[in-house]
Amino acid sequence: MAQLQYYGTGRRKKAIARVRLLPGEGKVTVNKKDLEDYFGLDSLKKQVRRPLEVTGTANKFNVVAKVEGGGTSGQVGAIRHGIARALLEAGADYRPLLKREGFLTRDPRMKERKKYGLKKARRAPQFSKR
Repeated sequence: MAQLQYYGTGRRKKAIARVRLLPGEGKVTVNKKDLEDYFGLDSLKKQVRRPLEVTGTANKFNVVAKVEGGGTSGQVGAIRHGIARALLEAGADYRPLLKREGFLTRDPRMKERKKYGLKKARRAPQFSKR
């Protein structure tokens, strides 16, 4: 018999996360590593678990996430977005809670491109009078 699981895809900056929710006791695995080992900062770990805490499902589901691209904060945002989308599949009654916290909205902010004549996107070369 197939095990019940819910899928969600999350994106943030250049990071893309594929998230599966499985019935369980609340274990979070990212790229085959425990959440504690993958992300060092406690604030990042809290952000990943936030959608589960808001909906009160922290001890009902195990999270298995595969994330690629971007940096740590982008990956955290992508996993959080994927968990929120997977929770919608699990139960439509979670929608108002997740929507209120802003977890269902894909953050559109991206890195701005570098312009010619500048060192970075907006950083101009140092001005010298002589």
